[in-house]
Amino acid sequence: MSRFKYKITVYLPLLFALVLIAGILIGLQLASQSYSGSPIYSVNLQDYNKLTDVMSLIERDYVDTVDVEDVQEEAIENMLENLDPHSQYIAASEFDQVNEHLEGNFEGIGVQFRIEKDTVMVVSPIAGGPSEKVGIKAGDRIVIVEDDTIAGVGITNSRVMKLLKGPRGTKINIKIFRRSEPNLLDFTITRNVIPTYSLDIAYMVDDSTGYVKLNKFSATTHQEMVEALKELKKEGMHKLILDLRNNTGGYLQAAIKVSDEFLKDGDLIVYTEGKNRPKNFAYATGRGNFENEDVIILIDEGSASASEIVAGAIQDNDRGTIMGRRSFGKGLVQEQINLYDGSALRLTVARYYTPTGRSIQKPYENGTKDYYKEYHNRFMNGEVLHADSIHFDDSLKFVTPAGKIVYGGGGIMPDIFVPIESGENLAYYNSLINRGIVYDFAFEYTDTHRDYLKKFENVNEFDVGFEIDDKLFDEFIDFAEANDVMRDNESIAVIKGDIKILLKALIGRNILDNEGFYPIYHNIDKTFQQAVKRINSTNQGIALKHGE
Repeated sequence: MSRFKYKITVYLPLLFALVLIAGILIGLQLASQSYSGSPIYSVNLQDYNKLTDVMSLIERDYVDTVDVEDVQEEAIENMLENLDPHSQYIAASEFDQVNEHLEGNFEGIGVQFRIEKDTVMVVSPIAGGPSEKVGIKAGDRIVIVEDDTIAGVGITNSRVMKLLKGPRGTKINIKIFRRSEPNLLDFTITRNVIPTYSLDIAYMVDDSTGYVKLNKFSATTHQEMVEALKELKKEGMHKLILDLRNNTGGYLQAAIKVSDEFLKDGDLIVYTEGKNRPKNFAYATGRGNFENEDVIILIDEGSASASEIVAGAIQDNDRGTIMGRRSFGKGLVQEQINLYDGSALRLTVARYYTPTGRSIQKPYENGTKDYYKEYHNRFMNGEVLHADSIHFDDSLKFVTPAGKIVYGGGGIMPDIFVPIESGENLAYYNSLINRGIVYDFAFEYTDTHRDYLKKFENVNEFDVGFEIDDKLFDEFIDFAEANDVMRDNESIAVIKGDIKILLKALIGRNILDNEGFYPIYHNIDKTFQQAVKRINSTNQGIALKHGE
């Protein structure tokens, strides 16, 4: 037999066997794919991306058509929910809206508005903005935008913002209803950059004490703060009350720069550290505008993140006094990573620590729902009423250079605790506030009395020349009853004075913005009043122990 014939005789059965085995394997693979959806192939597990693989299978093999982008975004959000409460996915469609309040500006027509009786009402045009320049006035109703009626159609705040905002230089045509005019008024407004401010107000409380209220820590906060401090010092300020209540935070760098205004050269402000981020220390530079003067900082349950960095830096350096109630307890640092499709990921990359080494992040192991419910629990367990209802673990005890004991593990505990007001008579008052009755009445009164109110050019004129008399107060009580807040004469007698001041302050805001609100509202702000008394009666160089 020739060598060629020998090879065929030997290898041919083997070849048939290999073909048969291959066929069986292919059949098994197809059956496996049909049954379990798990393809059989060899991969390097270190390089294997299961999420990408699953998405490819869904897109290729799923029985129905799937919007892959929606599935991906939902998957991302579910992943982040298992990390911490502050890691966040920002869809491309929401990117500008989410970020603009921290950037210090946005592009639009420049009006403050509210929806009243299904109609967009201009509270006030922003000074120097496009709307003011063309003649839009407070009290105007925006009825038609680009030939589309938006009144009486269930318009929402988000829808209004989408309609009115837009790239600078673009034009928008609107029709306005104004009480004094028989017909709708036509306006063409050219959108422009509209500044947003993180500083609500800066004013002199008395001859030596200044007050500054910050609502967030944005890209412009430090510059706003510097300008305010310089102006107040020209007016004689050498004591400051810095109000960070309900300030939910913002940029870390803004908090560092604001802290630097109060601390001496070389003082530690904050440091950060994460698994993939080495320790990073931030120190004061000594270029501050308020390094030696007395300072009190006001905080509460709504003070978070950057607010807590400032309060912690002041407290741990024995620089001033913290007053109010325990802050929120957010000690995590997010880094925003922009993705290719215009979306972004705000990922927690580090924790921050106060100068004594405190982490003030409250626990979040039980999930986001319990994390935010903790805010409610403080009211239920009596913490907001009594400082002795708060218990700290000794393992979280730290000591400042001056020997003051401070604690980590869940917010900044103030040096001087100020409880919220309580009492049976407050139930009626809280109903008026929570249902927006006071705000609605103040707005309606302003809207129907603009010709009279516009004579007040500043808060001093308004404070002296306008009062909520008993007749107007009775009208308010009737208004509340007509809106299902039943009359409670006993409670009304107790809270009448406070309601009158709050109504006046809100009307003042409607005509003079925050300058017309805070100086009047502070007459019933117990925390503010205690701060003024405190700063005028003692040296603030070193804060006292809790409760002293």
